[in-house]
Amino acid sequence: MAAPRQRAACWGRWFCSAAAPRPWRLFGAMCLLRLPRITQPLEKEEEEMAALMEQIELEKSHYSDHEIRKLEEEEELRRRKESAYDDEAPGKTVIMAQDLEDKWEQKLLRFEAAPRITDADKNNNRTSLNRRLDSNLMLLVKQKIGNQELWLLPQVEWQPGETLRSTAERAMAMFLGDHIQAKILGNAPYGIYKYKFPRAIRTEDNVGAKVFFFKAFLQSNDLSQAELKEDYLWVAKDELGDYLKSEYLKKVNRFLLDL
Repeated sequence: MAAPRQRAACWGRWFCSAAAPRPWRLFGAMCLLRLPRITQPLEKEEEEMAALMEQIELEKSHYSDHEIRKLEEEEELRRRKESAYDDEAPGKTVIMAQDLEDKWEQKLLRFEAAPRITDADKNNNRTSLNRRLDSNLMLLVKQKIGNQELWLLPQVEWQPGETLRSTAERAMAMFLGDHIQAKILGNAPYGIYKYKFPRAIRTEDNVGAKVFFFKAFLQSNDLSQAELKEDYLWVAKDELGDYLKSEYLKKVNRFLLDL
């Protein structure tokens, strides 16, 4: 049995040295998120509040420079009509504020917003990043655990000399390659999932596994250079239940926000 001081030192560092017995195998996992590209549709109450705030802002606002210019030009035209006198130089082209508004109006009529629903949405292609544009998407990969193939966050086992963060980074690089740009959030894990091995293979020195979750935001939208070596999916939070086991999903949902 380890001395109390030795056990305390091990707990403070999350794990002991490679020479000390480790009944729990340690893993680092990366929760890699593609952030929303567009805003979510407004609810009815939000639309009503937005319309009210816009009306209040309009009522309390001052004239813009363009509006002042338009009023001055209208007054100038009125005076010219009353005096029947035109002091403009012949051949001179004058662009009035109303001309600009007409031009802007025509440009607005030609504008067509990009669709919120993409081809990947229509085909339910969950390997594409170009879907669910108003939601976070999380990377899942299929890994072999024991004799089962499970959908998980990318994970690998900790190696002596690594920090848990570097283990999670290695997991991400193992499935995506080294060409992907991602912003990793902090050095501390966001969550932990612990499970025991089946009794048939469990021993005093091999009780189970602890998976430490880290988070990162994907900063590269082009994954053509990625070296995906396994089955993978990009799924929204409300789709995780289709792939993750219930206890694993509970741990992930504790640190996964979808605002």
